[in-house]
Amino acid sequence: MKTKILIVDDEVDVLDLMRELFESRGYLPLTATNGVEALKVVREEEPDMVITDIRMPDMDGMQLLEILSNSYSNIPVIMVTAHGTIETAVEAIKMGAKDYILKPLRLDEILAKVETIAQLKNLERENEYLKSRLAYRFNFKNIIGKSESMNELFKLIHDVAPTAITVLIQGENGTGKELIANAIHFNSPNVNKPFIKLNCAVLAETLLESELFGHVKGAFTGAIKDKVGRFELADRGTLFLDEIGEISPNMQVKLLRVLQEGEFERVGEAETIKVDVRIIAASNQDLEEKIREGTFRQDLYYRLNVIPIHVPPLRERKDDIELLVYHFFEKFDEVYKKNIKKIDPEVLRALEEYDWPGNIRELENYMERAIVLNKTDKLSLSDFPETIGHKQKTVVEFNENDGLVGAIEAYERQLILAELKSNKGNKAKTAQKFKINRSTFMSRLKKYDISSS
Repeated sequence: MKTKILIVDDEVDVLDLMRELFESRGYLPLTATNGVEALKVVREEEPDMVITDIRMPDMDGMQLLEILSNSYSNIPVIMVTAHGTIETAVEAIKMGAKDYILKPLRLDEILAKVETIAQLKNLERENEYLKSRLAYRFNFKNIIGKSESMNELFKLIHDVAPTAITVLIQGENGTGKELIANAIHFNSPNVNKPFIKLNCAVLAETLLESELFGHVKGAFTGAIKDKVGRFELADRGTLFLDEIGEISPNMQVKLLRVLQEGEFERVGEAETIKVDVRIIAASNQDLEEKIREGTFRQDLYYRLNVIPIHVPPLRERKDDIELLVYHFFEKFDEVYKKNIKKIDPEVLRALEEYDWPGNIRELENYMERAIVLNKTDKLSLSDFPETIGHKQKTVVEFNENDGLVGAIEAYERQLILAELKSNKGNKAKTAQKFKINRSTFMSRLKKYDISSS
């Protein structure tokens, strides 16, 4: 998009000169002969900047500047003035003008000032765009799901995000814990403050301490210069500590102190540094089990677990699979320009029956793979790995002592157990799938000593 520059001057020769100059440099020049005309152009064309003479009939440059400063403060203004009125130009700067140009006009000076302001405007636009994309990407409403468990999760994020409270997110790998941490921060009052992330599982203890708290030059071998830690970088913002269950007992003590006191020392330095940081931690492990094992401190757990958030695995929210499938379908179809028209219903059935040990990340990878490999206008089961759409068969070895009836009963018992597991223990759903009424199904459970709790 070309930068629009509105030139305001009552001298036609000046307008023509500047129009030709800006057109030759790829700008889009607009013109007006006084302030009244200029305001009309501003309302209709929304220029990126205004260059205006001070002395004009009807409405002069100073009056125009006052209106623009009050009503269109996002539009930078450059004033054009003669040497004899330089004091007026200085006054214009105080009123909000970005710069001024002296007459007689020098084309190189005009271009230099315009290019500087144009670059700043482009940076502002880019920053606003990036912020809007981040806000969209990490808006909690953009976390996909319609199941009851996800609706509860949305409500919890909505309640927690505006506060500074510590949050512990737990769930299996691939369930989207980091996405939820992002959503909490980007819907918080600290959205414009730092959001610093650290995966605690990928660093050895000494490196983790340096990453968290920083170090001074010479603190240890390889410390060739001072380093600012993640806590300092996140001051007045949010620090996301992923895989918190992996940190050593020694590091747990040091982390607990920061959570309790809000202070720490860099490695190799005695000076205490105070910070104000919101902590969001995440773990794919059962931290309560680690407490029982003696590998995770109970007091640290209570400091982190002020607001617990459990992210359900995909196998427990299969109502969301269709939504996720179409989300990834649209995403990757656009990325790879495949123009695939539809998804075979057989694909959806197969994806809903699969247990997804890798959760949403696995589904996303399978969808990307399928779209890349697809050679038609329809996504079909042949585009997916063989594990999709191939249910594990229930097999019973024949025992001569039990006879045929015993083998059939053993097979029926295994089949019931498998379907109950597939339906997460839902007996009504399992009975419906077997096309028998509930009382008959319950008698089968009793016969085969299958718990009905």
